[in-house]
Amino acid sequence: MKKFSRRLAATLMAQALGLAALAPLHSFAQPADAAPSPRPTIVLVHGAFADSSSWDGVVQRLQARHYAVISAANPLRGPSFDAAYVASVVDSVKGPVVLVGHSYGGSVISSAANGKANVKALVYVAAFAPEAGETALGLTGKFPGSTLGPTLAPAVPLADGGKDLYIQQDKFPAQFAADVPLAKARLMAVGQRPIAEAALNEAAQAPAWKSVPSWFVYGDRDKNIPPAALAFMAQRANARKTVVVKGASHVVMTSQPEAVTRVIVEAAGH
Repeated sequence: MKKFSRRLAATLMAQALGLAALAPLHSFAQPADAAPSPRPTIVLVHGAFADSSSWDGVVQRLQARHYAVISAANPLRGPSFDAAYVASVVDSVKGPVVLVGHSYGGSVISSAANGKANVKALVYVAAFAPEAGETALGLTGKFPGSTLGPTLAPAVPLADGGKDLYIQQDKFPAQFAADVPLAKARLMAVGQRPIAEAALNEAAQAPAWKSVPSWFVYGDRDKNIPPAALAFMAQRANARKTVVVKGASHVVMTSQPEAVTRVIVEAAGH
């Protein structure tokens, strides 16, 4: 009986020692309790002669990938005024943000992201990325290729002394949306939102692309902003990636929404 008791005690001791030796391994193997990083909200900013509906194809694809999306209504009054408005939209978002700007909207996001720690990436879609002091009009004329000027309608005088600019409706499809189905391009021509003439001549503030990672996508058939100007701005901003969509017009997000969505998703996953 004593031998059995000693044998049982020895067995229990060995088991205890074995469990003690395994305990640290077991603790080490347990995953730490950490909440996954939230997906960023995608804030889309349209440009001149367009409206929020120009992003519809991109919005659908981003939502299918389970991203929260805000398509902001850009006032198109001037980079400083518009940036303040977009900055207020960014402030309303809880969590990280990817700011996406089309055309003149690129000037807006470049300023709106300043001082916003939750803006994690900038995406320029056929968009201006000005340096401090530059203007949209100046960047357009920096390289040959823009045919926008002759397609503009007579300026519309405003009560405050300013002027609004539109593209002539019959010239809009070929100038702005040559690779969009004609029926849709004609609807876009009617629904275009004007930009204040002064906005195109307003000097940009210090740009956020100097401190926030940027991505660029544009078409090689852009007639508003010369592709050479877009390439210049992308290189100057040290873009993480630049995608040139063959045959795409100025509204590449409307005609090629999947290509644009992929760039946005890549920036969001940065």
